[in-house]
Amino acid sequence: MSERNYDFLRRMREIHRPDRRDLQAVPAANEVAITEDWLLALGAGFAGGGRKALLDFQEYLQVSMRVPVKMAVSDRLTGPRILFQQKELDAPRGSFQLEVKADGIIVSTADLQGLWSAIVYLEDVMNFREAPFLPLGSEFRKPLIRIRRTHSGSGMDDFPDWQLSAIAHAGFNTIEVFVKDFDRTTRGYCNINELIDRAAEYGLDTIIYNYLPSYKHPDEPDAEQFFDSIYGELFRRYPKAVGIKLCGESLEFPSKDPATTGKRWRESVVDGIPDMRPSPGWWPCEDYPAYIKAIRQAIRKAKPDARIVFSTYNWGYVSADSRRKFLAALPKDITVQVAFEVFKQNQVGDLSCPIMDYSILATEPGEYFTSECSLAHELGLHPCAISNTIGSTWDFGAVPYVPTPFRWIERFKHLNAALENWGVDEHYETHHYGWWPNAVMDIRKANAWFPREEDLEKVLEKVAVRDYGRDAAPHVLSAWRDWSQAMDFYVASNEDQYGPWRVGPAYPLIFQPNITRTMGTKEIQFPTAPHAHFGYKIVKTLYQPYENANQSPGPLRYPQDIRRLEQMHKLWEQGLQSAQAALKLTPERKRTECERLVALGEYILHSIMTTLHVKHWWLLNTKLQASSDKDEMLAILEQLKELAAKEIRNAQETIPAVELDSHLGWEPSMEYVCDKWHLEWKVRQVNSALQEIETYRKMLEL
Repeated sequence: MSERNYDFLRRMREIHRPDRRDLQAVPAANEVAITEDWLLALGAGFAGGGRKALLDFQEYLQVSMRVPVKMAVSDRLTGPRILFQQKELDAPRGSFQLEVKADGIIVSTADLQGLWSAIVYLEDVMNFREAPFLPLGSEFRKPLIRIRRTHSGSGMDDFPDWQLSAIAHAGFNTIEVFVKDFDRTTRGYCNINELIDRAAEYGLDTIIYNYLPSYKHPDEPDAEQFFDSIYGELFRRYPKAVGIKLCGESLEFPSKDPATTGKRWRESVVDGIPDMRPSPGWWPCEDYPAYIKAIRQAIRKAKPDARIVFSTYNWGYVSADSRRKFLAALPKDITVQVAFEVFKQNQVGDLSCPIMDYSILATEPGEYFTSECSLAHELGLHPCAISNTIGSTWDFGAVPYVPTPFRWIERFKHLNAALENWGVDEHYETHHYGWWPNAVMDIRKANAWFPREEDLEKVLEKVAVRDYGRDAAPHVLSAWRDWSQAMDFYVASNEDQYGPWRVGPAYPLIFQPNITRTMGTKEIQFPTAPHAHFGYKIVKTLYQPYENANQSPGPLRYPQDIRRLEQMHKLWEQGLQSAQAALKLTPERKRTECERLVALGEYILHSIMTTLHVKHWWLLNTKLQASSDKDEMLAILEQLKELAAKEIRNAQETIPAVELDSHLGWEPSMEYVCDKWHLEWKVRQVNSALQEIETYRKMLEL
């Protein structure tokens, strides 16, 4: 059955999937079975969310394991029971002690976050076992990644209770909220204190992602009062927020550094002539540390223990010496947030093809990440990773996740090294594209806790069996391996990640010769919902190279890109065949999950084809406009027509996938960009381009 737009949210609300239990399973000698004569009890001392957590576990046993259990008062327990008790542990926040005996289970933890972590862990163990069985013995668990931050998976700054519950079950412990003004997020009015309180009931902290402008130089006479009116006021209004995230591009100021324009980036054109220097939001200005200190001072007066996180992402491309000078001037209580893969140099043959935005193309960190973390650690600052460890990146902008778990396993190894070498125990795990339950999040949990599971490929095998069945699992693993390998040939350029990769097969093909009486631009405003936060503003439809100073020019890159994408397409198609084989072997109760895996594979396969077509299209348009030979130009027009026909078919063939899974083609900040309507719009747009081509042909024959 096909889904309508946003139906995927109904699936996401289903925290506890029904019928997970394998009714044929029997407990092993070293396991205890939870039956309906057991009782659940909660000891004294937990905050208001304690009962919520216990009710969650009761619902899980009923819905997923078909075991109806009752709740009891903790000091009147008789018979087999599960007792959750508060107990001080010499361990990080969120830790818990688990004791499983034949006549009962005791979970001990110091705080509500630990209670939720324990309940989620018990549910995960039983989900893998596909039965309400737990291994006998004692186990102590503590988080290795102290802070795991996420945005909402259901929409920009959308945090109903069910989403908060889903976030806790996914393993996060902190939510991040874009604050554009007091009591205002990207969704409009928001009772932020009420949100902070509700999140706390699920063991979740709240951090403010600053979107408030503060265009003021710290040397100005009224600077202290100005910064207090913004940052001090934030924490006076929201005292329970644990901290704030600052970012250069949303925090420009009138810098006096002559290396910059000293202006906002939109104001750096004078008399039509652009100032080629970077704006202060994209450069480690000599007075930027003073700017941060002024903000810090205002925050500390209102909330002395607030976490202050500053992302150096916007100038990760500059030399390590310049970045060292900037970091050395920062207060020591600032957390420095660093992107794992962005700016990583990627040499392909004799061409320079750096990674321009978040991508799983890189399993190893770039020089910016390693040097910045090392410098921060050396200088006594706390480093934090932008890790994208939830299976999502900007590689395919409108998919729920990128099904390449073997690549994330490799990334985890390097993040583990960053934890060991520089103490990187805080991760910003996803940007505003949110998160969706997937295999990567399961192996993430296994890697983020002590005792750490060392063989993550074995965990991945368990995930495949749990979600798709024992007979189908080898084929699913084969698909994941082929898809992981296919990403070796991915192209992570700005024009692709803000173009065909971002909106998939709905991306338009614009005929570039400008046949016009109005002399308008050929850029098309991509159709997006009026309420979308970014919408069309982060989609560039007139495809062209977005050149970068440390990147080989597009005309050199594109022939090589095409060869690599052809190899990527071949491997992705091979993986899709394995997923389709798995579908034939998947048990009925797990079949819909496998159908969605196949649909995801198909969507990405068609996205690869669109990106290939777009690069050919640009080369042909460029060649057409550089030619002065009529016959050659007519031949190019025929090639463009053939390419357009192929891309129309490609878009039409994507429709069944997006109808089967309504999450495909959607992203929180853009809303829908590649649903059935957008794919049909794409067909209409390409047909319009074909009419332009016909007009141009007649012009050549005048």
